[in-house]
Amino acid sequence: MIYESRDVNATTATRPRLLPWSNLDGNPCYLVTDDTGTGRISRLADEIEAVQLGMADDLLGHAVDLLGDARATAPQLRYLAACLAEALHDVHRIARSRGARLHVPDGDEEDVDAVPGGGSGT
Repeated sequence: MIYESRDVNATTATRPRLLPWSNLDGNPCYLVTDDTGTGRISRLADEIEAVQLGMADDLLGHAVDLLGDARATAPQLRYLAACLAEALHDVHRIARSRGARLHVPDGDEEDVDAVPGGGSGT
């Protein structure tokens, strides 16, 4: 479950940030800080997210090539599916983290509650 602040006065700097890694038990890690994203851990998380997004992009290119190859074997395709699932998990976590840190304008709190998962629905 993602921590969602319903405090209208809460700024993005006071909301916990979902980090792009898990603890040893596989649970999500959060950063609570008021450094507005300029601290060492925030910068490290930004760098890791950039690497994860780059790897996902590279993997998509590989997937297109492999899926277009009629000689691709079932084990190759299963491995590709596993890698794509892992990349999708990373990208989804990044999207949730960034979305949770977006500023919600005054008066829009009701709209956020109307869509499952707190998204904009678009």
